[in-house]
Amino acid sequence: VGVELAREAVSADQLTGRLEAEARRGFDLSAELPVRATLFEVGEREYVLLLVMHHIAADGWSIPVLARDLSRAYAARCGGGAPGWVPVSVQYADYTLWQREVLGSEDDPDSAVSRQLEYWRGQLAELPEELELPADRPRPAVTSYRGGTVEFTVEQETAERLAQVALDNRASLFMVVQAALAVLLTRLGAGTDVPVGTPIAGRTDEALDDLVGFFVNTLVLRTDTSGDPTFAELVARVRETDLAAYAHQDVPFERLVEAVNPQRSAGRHPLFQVTLAMGLGDGSPASDALSLTGLTVDGIPVEDATAKVDLGFHVQDLRGARTPGGLLGALEYSADLFDHTTAESVARRFAQLLDAVASAPLRPIGELDVLEPGERHRLLVEWNDTADDTPARTLPELFEEQAARTPQATAVESGDTGLTYRELNDRANRLAHHLIGLGVGPESLVALAAERSEQWIVAMLAVLKAGAAYLPLDPSYPAERLHYMLADADPGLVLTERATTSVLAGAPASTRSLTLDDAETVAALATAATANPTDAERTAPLRVDHPAYVIYTSGSTGRPKGVVVPHTGVASIMGEHIRRAGLGTGSRALQVLSPNFDAAFADMTQTLLSGATLVLVPLGERPTGDELADLINAGRITHIMLPPPVLATVPADRVPTLRTLITGGEAFTTGAARRWTEGGRRVIDAYGPTEATVTATMSEPLLPGQTPQIGRPVAQ
Repeated sequence: VGVELAREAVSADQLTGRLEAEARRGFDLSAELPVRATLFEVGEREYVLLLVMHHIAADGWSIPVLARDLSRAYAARCGGGAPGWVPVSVQYADYTLWQREVLGSEDDPDSAVSRQLEYWRGQLAELPEELELPADRPRPAVTSYRGGTVEFTVEQETAERLAQVALDNRASLFMVVQAALAVLLTRLGAGTDVPVGTPIAGRTDEALDDLVGFFVNTLVLRTDTSGDPTFAELVARVRETDLAAYAHQDVPFERLVEAVNPQRSAGRHPLFQVTLAMGLGDGSPASDALSLTGLTVDGIPVEDATAKVDLGFHVQDLRGARTPGGLLGALEYSADLFDHTTAESVARRFAQLLDAVASAPLRPIGELDVLEPGERHRLLVEWNDTADDTPARTLPELFEEQAARTPQATAVESGDTGLTYRELNDRANRLAHHLIGLGVGPESLVALAAERSEQWIVAMLAVLKAGAAYLPLDPSYPAERLHYMLADADPGLVLTERATTSVLAGAPASTRSLTLDDAETVAALATAATANPTDAERTAPLRVDHPAYVIYTSGSTGRPKGVVVPHTGVASIMGEHIRRAGLGTGSRALQVLSPNFDAAFADMTQTLLSGATLVLVPLGERPTGDELADLINAGRITHIMLPPPVLATVPADRVPTLRTLITGGEAFTTGAARRWTEGGRRVIDAYGPTEATVTATMSEPLLPGQTPQIGRPVAQ
């Protein structure tokens, strides 16, 4: 079959665009050959030959063979004759028949293909569905295959040291580079189970060396970086995995995918999303293997604006090239996920990491630096400059000052009832004086088990005003959990209501309790003082380093643990919440989070320290979707704090009064952010462990279309 040589005259300015366009043009295999050739005439003495092949016709190892044969044919034609081909011993069809014969049938459990498939099923069991990469955008439902390329280099001295690391560990240079790539991906957040795809020549017999065709196969090389091994130890792990993979390299990749049967998605490559390919020389067939009689030949790079996977690393070892050097790398990236600048950063980090492991292969991989120059200073000094001139104050002081500023503003609403700031402060003071009379004070712990109503807020403030710390007990929680918390924390007093006394059923016999709506308690509170308690009245002076509350962790990593949080960070952190959320008199915040969740403390505190109104949802209710939207509308809610899974259920177009929301605790997607920032809403992404007084970082209000970020450290 003859391949037609198309000819086209172009100007020098047009050349690059025509090369790229023709290189990107696909093949219709039902109607055309999987190879096409175009000769661009740039001038009388300058021509550019573009040869484009579908992968079904040739692989990367075929290019030097094809270039050699093309050179021989050109020389023969220039001499007036035909090339004198030496018949090859086998044809591509022979290879396909041999492959089928050697692999055997999958119906035969003793066949090579059955044994190899069994190996791969075990090797790839529980493979990560998808690597978490530092992408700029969420993965689309269907990939566009648009891509770009950035280059990076590794100096020859570093390459020689990497080769020595390989020699010292009985490994290949490829294995060392693969181990370094696994470290990079782990350090960039991909986890410790790192699958990487790599092409393998598939030319296991010398008879195939002179054939042009598709012999290449793809292997999945899985690297375990867990346990913080030294880099040398990781190379040993990689060597063991790779050698086993090479011994089972014959199963075609498409058959392997069918056998392993991962969850498929049109938005990502199956089994792996990162590839690594490595070769010798500069990778240019024009300069290495194409020699045309009477012509000066040079190669022209053609930008490949496609990407088969998320990240594709291509490394050439130039140490044996005509012009020796180090390693020449190219990173092909998916434009669906990454900006060019991000890809450049990943490439620079990889080159930096290769230099680091070449210098110190015995260091644990967790100590290897992947930060670029200046980033460490930016992270530890600039972004972590959280010094704040807000003086540390106790929460009672802050609330009492707010109550004095806005005494007539509504502080709390629960159903049809409400309290102004003055009324809330007076009622909290009455209960606080009563608690002080019971011996409650600084360093005391008082558990609070009440329905979510204004009484809950009164009791919380009263405990704090007495100087003690409160332990929230959500009565809707499982009894076993509540009993564990009571036994573990051993509070000096438990405040309940008649409807919630059941929480005491599993408490130690010595536990004291006070029923807030008991007639005797109500009578005592009616005559108690309404003035703010003073240190002279408390059992001891209240300081900012005294405990304010205790929150128990979820227990997802073991038994729940009580975290004691002092008053120290309340003023500055809640001040940041109020500033970023735009809270103030006239704002109305819906409180739906369980008090056993530390974010509920921020929810209540940021509202009551800003002069806004806290609207309460009855405890035990977990409204979502339209039900939650109805509550927001009925309460004329302007501010809310919700985790992303709950927020995802709420129709954004049904809550016109809602103008600010704070979310955190779980990943907040770009799609959700876009939906909620439309119309000018203020959306803030936050993160923090309980030990950080709820919040460690907060974003500034997100811009429409912006990828959500947890922000920078809040002022301390």
